[in-house]
Amino acid sequence: MPYNIPVEATLDVIGGKWKVVIMCHLIKDERRTSELRKLMPNITQKMLTQQLRELEADGVVVRTVYEQVPPKVIYSLSDYGWSLKPILDAMCSWGECHIDQSGEEVIS
Repeated sequence: MPYNIPVEATLDVIGGKWKVVIMCHLIKDERRTSELRKLMPNITQKMLTQQLRELEADGVVVRTVYEQVPPKVIYSLSDYGWSLKPILDAMCSWGECHIDQSGEEVIS
């Protein structure tokens, strides 16, 4: 897909409501799907699965399946995904300033 400006390519990979949130959780540690669901209570299982598949298809997330019963699946950032860390850090810093300025609260 041709892009008019490079930021379109970035948004094509990390755009949407949930992808950046997923990546921020994966920066802290690798996670199972169930752990991500607990950390993101407002996302549906279908949407989480879709977003993880898209991030995996773009090479940002790695899905590792452990052969055991029941199967264990772990998601982590790829090296390519780690290259987005400065962008995610900047977004978090800006968000913190915005929260302070707007008086909104963060639900922990």
